[in-house]
This record gives sequence, C-alpha cells and structure tokens, in this order.
Amino acid sequence: MALELRSVTKRVGGVLHIKETSLTLETGHFNVLLGATGSGKTSLIKLMAGLDPIASGALLMDGQDVTRLSTQKRNISLVHQFFINYPHMTVYDNIASPLKVAGMAKSELDDRVQDAAKIMQLTPMLHRRPHELSGGQQQRTALARAIAKESRAVFLDEPLANLDYKLREELRDQLPDLFAGRGAVVVYATSEPEEALLLGGKTALMQNGRVTQFGPTADIYRNPENVAAARVFSDPPINTATITKQGHEARLGTDVSWTLEGAAAGLADGNYTIAIRPHHVVPVAKAAGLVKLNGRVQVTELSGSESSAHFDLSQSGAASSWVSLSHGVHPYKVGELHDFYMDPRAAYVFAPDGSRVA
Repeated sequence: MALELRSVTKRVGGVLHIKETSLTLETGHFNVLLGATGSGKTSLIKLMAGLDPIASGALLMDGQDVTRLSTQKRNISLVHQFFINYPHMTVYDNIASPLKVAGMAKSELDDRVQDAAKIMQLTPMLHRRPHELSGGQQQRTALARAIAKESRAVFLDEPLANLDYKLREELRDQLPDLFAGRGAVVVYATSEPEEALLLGGKTALMQNGRVTQFGPTADIYRNPENVAAARVFSDPPINTATITKQGHEARLGTDVSWTLEGAAAGLADGNYTIAIRPHHVVPVAKAAGLVKLNGRVQVTELSGSESSAHFDLSQSGAASSWVSLSHGVHPYKVGELHDFYMDPRAAYVFAPDGSRVA
C-alpha cells in the first residue's frame, strides 16, 4: 500500500495554502509531518483524508486515483489531538461505530472491537461513556477505533498534544508497534522534532505550506539540505548567523574567527550562513578546537539535568541571538556577560539562496 501525492496544491480564497507537493508515503513505518503551528501539516492531512478539496494535482492510493472520492470511500481513519468520541455512546460503540456504518457482520464486528480494546488496554472500560474516562483513555478509544477499522491509511494529527507528559511518553512508545504489520499507511503530524526522532520512519519537514525535505528521519536530522530544513528540525531553535569566508578563515562579526576545514575550506570567498544546534554551543570549553563567543545572557531555563541560555552575540560583533544547551546546572545571570564555546566542526554552512554547501 502506498499513498502518492502528485503535484498537489490547496487554495483558500485564492491564496495558496499548500504549495505544489509531491510525496510517496508507504507502509512499514511512520510517515511524520514535522513543522511549527501554521506550517501546513493539518491542511495537508485534510487533503489526503478527503476533508478539503485539492486545487490541482492528484492523490493516489495503491495506484488508484482517489482525488475526487469522498472521505468515506477512501477507507481512512483520522485521529485528532482533541478527544473526538461520541458522548452518548459507550466505549464499545465508539470503537464499533465505523464498522456498523460499513454493515459488518456482528460476530466479526465484536471480534475486531474486542481485539482493539485489548491492544489499547480498554477492555474493562467498554461499557463506560467518554465523560467517565481520563484524557488518555479517551484518546486510546479514538486510536482503538482506527485500529478496529483496519483502514488503508491512518492520519494522526498531533494525537498526543493534549495528554500529560507521562501518558504522552507511554503512548508514543507504543504507537509504532500498535500499527506495525497492519498494512496501513500511517501519517503522523507533530510540531516536536524530538517526537519525530523517537518515532523514526520517514519525515517530511514543512514550512509555510511547503515540504522542504523528505526522507529517513535520522538522515534528515543529520543532513539538512537547506537552511529551512535545519530550522524546522531543531528545538531549541538552531543558531544561525552570517559569516564571511576569506581564504581558509571564517569571520563571524568583528571579533570571532576560526580556520575552516573540509568542504567549507574549499568554498569561494564571500558571505554564507552558518547554522549550529544549541547543544554544540556550551558554557565551558572541554575540548580542543572550540571557538570562544561572548554574549549577554537574555533568558535562562533549567529543565531536568540540562541548562539553556539565550544570549545576545553583539558583544562578539555579530547581530544575532543564540541559544546554548548543555548538561548540568550552570550559574547564568540574566543581563551579565558570559563566555560560550562553539564547535565549528558541528556547523552547517549554507549559500545565500539557503542551499547547503558544507
């Protein structure tokens, strides 16, 4: 089974919301749509599910053109971040609802509901109604309905966003196994880069209604093709700044410079954009070859065993605000100058048009 988008676009009131998009999404792994709120993830899911019309292009399921087919005829399931269940129905009837609509025989229907409830640990709750369930149990009910339906495609639109941290982690770990071997194309939308990495599979990075890169998730994280992809796949935000290359030297602002190595050393002289993830900018120099920066601390955060600091690079002669993320607790003070150390070997270099060059 494969879901193929061929030059698909979406317009709202004459405005292009989804730019021309071509993707082939397959079974056997999660297909993740990763992007910030407003990037187009939900719009693209609605197109694939048949909830919104396609302005141009075509959508194929297993080679069959389903562009004009209704949602019901596409045999898909959609799970939202909100707990969408029928409040007047029991958990059993909520799970069974699409099977009843399809006219399935009672014996087969019961087998599917019981199997899905067992997988989602809902068997003791089958006779309850949604208002008698916790948020996690309500979302499990929605997922059980998708499993029982045995759809050709399952769309999960930020399904864990409204759950507490523990439930979110628990369900996230279970989801790949829940849908493994079911023959469905699974599409999962999220705004969290860490979630995409944990789910694995393949990821389509989205920004402003456009897919900026698509491929195996770990490969995209390690090798963004353009600066837009690097920005989408980083939380906290990836640090960027303009550098000037002359000979084998790179200069950031007026006071920071270092010797370029590898592919970056062979670039033509001129201006480029450097991008480096926050965990490669640290407050203590523990390795050779790090480049010293000096910045005024703007915001600090302590999260578990990690410390982050947002700092203004103007003290180093560069008009940028960067983020440092490091293990341990560090004595940052807002408003004070602090030294930070960047590992240039971990930096990406992009041309003025945003394409990756080193």
